[in-house]
Amino acid sequence: MAVRSVEEAFRRLTIGDAVLISEMGNPADRLLDTMRLDARTETLLRLGALVALDAPPSSYRAAVNEAQVAGARLEDLLAVLMAVAASVGSARVISAAPRIALAAGYDVEAALESVEPADGVLEGPKHRGANDVGGAQVR
Repeated sequence: MAVRSVEEAFRRLTIGDAVLISEMGNPADRLLDTMRLDARTETLLRLGALVALDAPPSSYRAAVNEAQVAGARLEDLLAVLMAVAASVGSARVISAAPRIALAAGYDVEAALESVEPADGVLEGPKHRGANDVGGAQVR
């Protein structure tokens, strides 16, 4: 079923038009080409939605693959995380980062294991024991 205008599409979506919604979910049924984003942008937006949903790794693999096929680079995938961070929160970004990177072929966790800490960046906070004062033992 063809959509004649953007306004009509919004009206039909607002009332939950099942035909329009099913057409939107099927890539073969394009509503109006002018209502679509380019393939690279669409795949990056889908990736952002997965971050918001805290999707499982398998979902990221499929989305990252589609994005790469559409021309996205590792830098673009990072840009998605940066773009959605303020909206979805740091917990979602931290959860998604290694999943997206691994789906793109970069194993962040393996890389972290082989990297020496520089200037304390990769080191966690230093915890002092109850008897430590300024690094010296109190007896």
